[in-house]
Amino acid sequence: MGLGVTTFQTLKLAAIPSLHSASSIFRPVSKALTLFSLSRRPFPLIVRALSAQALPIATPDDKVVKPSWKAAIDFKWIRENEGVVAANIKNRNSNANLELVLKLYGRMLDVQKEVERLRAERNVVANKMKGKVEPSERQKLIEEGKNLKEGLITLEEDLLKLTDELQQEAQCIPNMTHPDVPIGAEDCSTIRKMVGNPREFGFPIRDHLQLGKELDLFDFDAAAKVSGSKFYYLKNEAVMLELGLINWTLSEVMKRGFIPLATPEIVRSSVVEKCGFQPRAANTQVYSIEGGDQCLIGTAEIPVGGIHMDSILPESSLPLKYVAFSHCFRTEAGAAGTATRGLYRVHQFSKLEMFILCRPEESDSYHEELIGIEEDLFSSLGLHYKWGFTVPFYVDSLICLAGGSLSSNDYFGILGRTLDMASGDLGAPAYRKFDVEAWMPGLGRYGEISSASNCTDFQSRRLGIRYRPESTTTPKKGKGNAAPTQFVHTLNATACAVPRMIVCLLENYQQEDGSVIIPEPLRPFMGGLQVIKYKFK
Repeated sequence: MGLGVTTFQTLKLAAIPSLHSASSIFRPVSKALTLFSLSRRPFPLIVRALSAQALPIATPDDKVVKPSWKAAIDFKWIRENEGVVAANIKNRNSNANLELVLKLYGRMLDVQKEVERLRAERNVVANKMKGKVEPSERQKLIEEGKNLKEGLITLEEDLLKLTDELQQEAQCIPNMTHPDVPIGAEDCSTIRKMVGNPREFGFPIRDHLQLGKELDLFDFDAAAKVSGSKFYYLKNEAVMLELGLINWTLSEVMKRGFIPLATPEIVRSSVVEKCGFQPRAANTQVYSIEGGDQCLIGTAEIPVGGIHMDSILPESSLPLKYVAFSHCFRTEAGAAGTATRGLYRVHQFSKLEMFILCRPEESDSYHEELIGIEEDLFSSLGLHYKWGFTVPFYVDSLICLAGGSLSSNDYFGILGRTLDMASGDLGAPAYRKFDVEAWMPGLGRYGEISSASNCTDFQSRRLGIRYRPESTTTPKKGKGNAAPTQFVHTLNATACAVPRMIVCLLENYQQEDGSVIIPEPLRPFMGGLQVIKYKFK
């Protein structure tokens, strides 16, 4: 699960006593644009949040906050495509102020022209001073040069402030949207596939909390005393299940040509921002370290995205495919209710994330490859995908689970679906996003277990990741043969979010006697364990 669904939050840890703007415009194959903004709000010392939603900057004295870095934003393209960009901002329910961006851009261009004019005049004066001139004329030139210098200093200061303000505002603009993405809020998302066969239970269904308690798999009470709410201890077979899921998934994804990584779990806030998230925003889900410029990661997408930051890659190295293991940390601010109980929504969890850097013209096909890998992985665990039809995803008449039992040799398809997420639920970086959901009978609803996003060049324009196309023509004598660099496209997808998968497997593979069957692919990675049984009678 990538961070971009609703908000990626950042809690600030007051570690031992003691992130800014983000965004850019990019063009996908069909000229896409992207940007993002940083917003600052007053927060308690201990906690702050980071959100994928772009919010305007607000400071007590209303001064422009100087960005710590600048995105390679194509302002000319924005101005030339004002109507398209404005409609995209509206469709994505963004707070970006396009009118102000264009106004600032126009003012910046005017000031740039004036600066260039004064510089040209100053050069003319300087050249005259080099020749033979009368003393009286020289004095006039000296005065003129002095006035030009003072005027330039003022204009250059104004230009710098305008540039910073323009960056801050422009970074609020979200990525452009794939033309096939449904327009609207989350409930306008459409079903790409319905999957699996309904399981029939002939006994009262237990949720994963009850199963975990009876099978001695979790301890939320002790974790609450030690760390607070939404933390947990895994015990006994649950530990084996987590490690089994990680190792099995890693081995499967590596077979598809992905390079394994174990990433840093503390990163600079600027890297978080460049990936499209806002450590200082109001609705934040990231823990950041108080007194410094570092955050705990909410997804491995962030440190993996930073590996090739500020670099030019040879075209022959693309695509670069990574699968990264990390622990993830999220504040989950505002999450409450029975739908978020237990392992479904927690502050810390283990996850494997896939990440691809590729040529712009290939990103759509790699997006399909990523969702295909996710579907293959879940099919192997009992999620048998089949083509469905496009309908609003809230049509839950397709949900049907009741009656029956399961033996250790009897497998069924866990009911699930793949969604094409609506424009209002994409977050700032994603050009298009697919979610995979599985039916969780104990929770009585579908739950997201994975997502796959094509971010086009939204992140690479901010991270500074380019590639140099290989030249197809023979350079002329004396001419350089280096082709102009281009921004890569980046994609990310969840290979395995461990807690959600544990919820899904426990609730769907439970048996009438309270035991739980281990899916066959995981057994070699769990010491041959086939069934989780009661430890005490």
